[in-house]
Amino acid sequence: MSLPRSPAPITVLIVDDHAAIRLGMRMVVNTSPDMEVVGEAGDGATALSMARALRPDVVLMDLRMPGMDGIEATKTITEERLASVLVLTTFDHDAQLFGALRAGACGFLLKTAEPEAITAAIRRVHGGDQVIAPEVTARIVAAALSGKQAPVPDPAPVPGLAELTEREREVFAALGEGLSNHVIGRRLGISEATVKTHVSRVLSKLGLASRVQAALLHK
Repeated sequence: MSLPRSPAPITVLIVDDHAAIRLGMRMVVNTSPDMEVVGEAGDGATALSMARALRPDVVLMDLRMPGMDGIEATKTITEERLASVLVLTTFDHDAQLFGALRAGACGFLLKTAEPEAITAAIRRVHGGDQVIAPEVTARIVAAALSGKQAPVPDPAPVPGLAELTEREREVFAALGEGLSNHVIGRRLGISEATVKTHVSRVLSKLGLASRVQAALLHK
């Protein structure tokens, strides 16, 4: 009688130009039995190359790096559907934060977050959910209201709203509330797998790279 096989660990690529931060993140990730660091990169170009070669589940992405920055790397990684990108930010420059939103990042977390918050965010992003730290949300709203930045995607994808089915519109509205796939499924009486399918179709029809963009567009 064969024993049941353990689920494969969530594979993580850490990208930051500071070796000490990469080491710290590696320690956080590797302490979780359901996760595994498969590589590290100190710049965007190396991150992109490693993402193509390793196909990690999640990329922990810094934004400010020499050469190709995290925004450009995130854009290509999401366009090629190589991995989900979770941005780790020190929160210094709003323009970079909004650039990462447009590039298709699935979540935003402060580098000062507790280890448990980081691993929980990785699991949620891997599961298809969005994660935005409350501090980041507050900054996005404040900047948008002041008119200094426009974090929402360009107007071009908006006409795709007419192509959404009734169920897809319900899922789209739920994304605007920042709900997880599990909560959306319970609300609509459908499985999480079905929710993921609807989310994928919504993003495709609206020309968006992530559910974060969908949530901002809905608002």
